[in-house]
Amino acid sequence: MARMHSGKKGKSKSTKPPVKKAPSWVELKPKEVIEAVINLANAGHSQSEIGSMLRDQYGVPDIKAVVGKGVEDILKDNKLLGDIPEDLMNLIRKSVTLKKHQEKNKKDFTAKRGYQLTVSKIRRLTKYYRKTGKLPKTWRYSEETAALLVK
Repeated sequence: MARMHSGKKGKSKSTKPPVKKAPSWVELKPKEVIEAVINLANAGHSQSEIGSMLRDQYGVPDIKAVVGKGVEDILKDNKLLGDIPEDLMNLIRKSVTLKKHQEKNKKDFTAKRGYQLTVSKIRRLTKYYRKTGKLPKTWRYSEETAALLVK
C-alpha cells in the first residue's frame, strides 16, 4: 500500500526475522533489562528513547527477545504508561507547532496543508485507539485541548 500523505511509493513489505531468544552476546539478564527500562522511564524518557538507549548504551538489540515483552508492556505492568499513546502525542505536538506557525505566517499554504494532513492522521489514529480501548470512547481531538496537552 502506498503512503497516504507523501509522494513515496510505500513500504517494502519486509519484516524483521522472528527471534525466539536473545543473542548470545547480550550480557544483561531479563530482570536487569526490566530495571533499566523502569529507571529510564522514571528519568522521563519516552518509549522510543528507552529502546534506543538500551540498544546503544546497554547493548540490547531487541527487548522483546530478551524479556519476552515490549517496552510498552513493561511500562504498563509497572503503571508508568501515559494516558495518551506516544505516537499520538508526537502528532499532537506537531499540530500545535504547525498551528502556531500558521498564526504568525498567514500566507504559508504549505504549512496549512501540513497541518491539515497532521490533523487527519490524528483523527485516524484516535479512531483506531478508541476501537482498541487505549483511549476512552469519548476522547476527541480539538485545537484547544491539544494546546493544553502539550503544555
